[in-house]
Amino acid sequence: MKKIKINKWIIRVTLLTFVLAILMSIVSENLLRNLNIFFASVILIVIIGIGVLFDTIGIAVTAADLKPFNSMAAKKIMSAKFSLKLLNNASQVSNFCNDVIGDISGIVSGSAVAIIVLKILYYSKSSNEIIYSILLSGFVAALTVGGKAFGKEMAITNSKEIVGFVGKILYLIYKKTGFEIYKKD
Repeated sequence: MKKIKINKWIIRVTLLTFVLAILMSIVSENLLRNLNIFFASVILIVIIGIGVLFDTIGIAVTAADLKPFNSMAAKKIMSAKFSLKLLNNASQVSNFCNDVIGDISGIVSGSAVAIIVLKILYYSKSSNEIIYSILLSGFVAALTVGGKAFGKEMAITNSKEIVGFVGKILYLIYKKTGFEIYKKD
C-alpha cells in the first residue's frame, strides 16, 4: 500500500515540476527580455534567492524535531498544526523545496544568465561573449552555492524557528484563503 502512495507522489511531483518550470521560465524570460541590465540582474538575484530560501526550508523540515510542535499543538497554537503537517510529510516537503523549486531556480537562473549576457553584448557592442558568459555563470554559481551553504547551516541550527515561521505563514494563508497544502496527515 505504501508503494502506491510513493508512486503517486512521484508522478505528481514530476508533473508539478514540468508545469512550474514552464511557468517560471515564461515569467522570468518575459520579464528579463523587457528590462534593462540592472533590473534583469535584480530579477536574477531574486531567482537565486528563491532557490536558496526553499533549500533552507527543505533542510529545516528534515532537521526539525516533532516534540516542540506537538507541545504547541496541544496548547492549541494553530500554526503548530501546519508546522506538524510539514514535518509529518518531510520527505515530500524536502523534495518539493530542494528539488522542485531549488532545481527549477537553478535552471531558470541559467536562462537568465544567457539573456543578460545577450543584453550586455547588445549594449556594449563587444565580442567578448565567452568572457561575459563565463564570469556571469561563475558569479551565479558562487552566489547559489554560497547562499545554499549559508542556508543549510541556518536550517540545521535554527530548524525549529524556520519550521515554526513557515507554519505561521501557511496558517495565515489558510486563514485568508482556506487553502491548505496537506488536508490530511
